Amino acid sequence: MKESIEAYIKNESRLQGALIGISIRDANTGKMIYEHMGDTRFLPASNMKLLTAAASLNVLGEKYCFSTELRTDGVIEGGKLKGNLYVVGKGDPTLLPETYQRFAQQLHALGIHFIAGSIIGDDTWYDAVRLSQDVIWNDETFHYASSISALTVSPDHRYDAGSVYVKILPKKYGDDAKVSVSPKTAYIDVFNTIRTGKKGGEEDVTMIRERNGNTIYLSGEVPEGGEGVEEWLAVWKPTDYALHIFQAALKKQGVLIEGGMCRGQAPDSSTLLYKHHSPALKKLMLPFMKNSNNTIAEILVKEMGRQVYGEGSWEKGLQVLEREMDGIGMNLETMVIRDGSGISHINMIPANEVTKLLYKIQKIDWFNTYLHALPHTVAQEPCMLGTLQGRMEKLDVKAKTGTIYGVSTLSGYMHTKKDNIIFSLLLNHLVDEDEGKEIEDRILHIIASV
Repeated sequence: MKESIEAYIKNESRLQGALIGISIRDANTGKMIYEHMGDTRFLPASNMKLLTAAASLNVLGEKYCFSTELRTDGVIEGGKLKGNLYVVGKGDPTLLPETYQRFAQQLHALGIHFIAGSIIGDDTWYDAVRLSQDVIWNDETFHYASSISALTVSPDHRYDAGSVYVKILPKKYGDDAKVSVSPKTAYIDVFNTIRTGKKGGEEDVTMIRERNGNTIYLSGEVPEGGEGVEEWLAVWKPTDYALHIFQAALKKQGVLIEGGMCRGQAPDSSTLLYKHHSPALKKLMLPFMKNSNNTIAEILVKEMGRQVYGEGSWEKGLQVLEREMDGIGMNLETMVIRDGSGISHINMIPANEVTKLLYKIQKIDWFNTYLHALPHTVAQEPCMLGTLQGRMEKLDVKAKTGTIYGVSTLSGYMHTKKDNIIFSLLLNHLVDEDEGKEIEDRILHIIASV
C-alpha cells in the first residue's frame, strides 16, 4: 500500500505545490496502517463537522429536541388577545413556512382572531453575534454562511435556516430568465438581469446579496433548453425574516394584528400558549451530515454552549466542543478550532487526530446514529448518498466530505474484501479544489486494490 500511494502522490501533477495529509488505520484495532504528513496540521473544511457531530451527540444526546414557544403577556377575551404575542426561538433550524402556518392555526384554535398588541420575536436564547469569526465577506450571500439566530426559518427540508431558495429557468433565446423565490416573501427584493442564451451554451450566473441588506442582484446568462440554476441565498436578519413569514401565516389564517413586529424578550411572567418541538437530534443528524449543513453545525455549537454554560455563543460552545474532543482522546495541542462547520480558513487538524476520533467513537452508544448520518457511496436511496453522490460507486465508503477555497477533504470508513479501515485525506493549497475529489477517489481505489 505504501509504495502504491506514494508513487501516485509523487506522479500526480495536480498535487504539485499542494499538500496532502493521509492517515489510515485498521478500524478494528486502531493500529496505524499508513500515514503521510499525518501529524501536520491541515485545514479540515467540513471534516470539522465530524467533531461537531460527535460532541453534540455526546452532550445533547440522540433524543434532544429544539423548541419554539408562543407566549403572551396578556389575556384572551372574546376572540381578542389583549397583549403582545411573543415568538420565543430556541435554535430550531427545522422551522419551515408551513410550521409557522401551524402556529397560526394553533392560535386560531385557541379562539384568537385579533391581537391587540405586537408580534415580538425573542431570539435571546443565543447571543447577538450572527456570523462565526472567520466568514469571508463574499460568502455571506450564500446559505453556507447564513446568519445564526435562535429564531429563524428554513425554506425547505434541507434545513438551510436563514435562507431562501432561488430557482432560475431559461425561456426563449433573448428573453429574460424566469426567477422564482421560495418562500414567497416581501422580506427580500430581487433584481434580475439574467438573459436566456443560445442552446448548448454555458451557464454564467452571478448572485450577490447586498451587505447588511436583503436586496439580491442576479445577472448573467442561462442557455435555452438548459436545466437552469438553483441556489439557497442567505437573508439578512433571520429573526425579522421569521417574523415576516409568521405575519403572512397569521394573515392567511384570518388573525388580525393591531400592532407591528419587532424583536424583544418575553417576560418571565408571560403565559405559554403553544410549544413546538423539532425532530430529535438523531434525525437531524441526517440533513446535517448528508448535506454538510453549516447552519445546523453552528447552531449545535451555540446550543452546546447554552446547555452547558448557560450562554449560547461560539465562545462557550467551542469550549464544550474542545472539552468533548479532549475527553474522547484527541490532542487539542495539535489543533486550532474556530467554528463548528469548517468554513473557517483558520481551523487546523492533523489527519492522524481525525482517524483517532473516528476509531475511538466506535465504542460509544450513539455511534450507529453517527455512522448512518455519513454520506454513503452504496446507499440505496439517493438522499442517503449525500455529498458522495456520483463518487466511488464501486467502493463501500461512509465518509464526510469537505470543500472550501483551495481545500478538499474526505474522512471516514471503508469496507473492502480484506479489511475495514478508517481514513482521513486532507488536501490543502489546491489550485482547483474540485480536482481534489478525483485525487481522493483515486487514493481510496488504490487502497481497496491492495
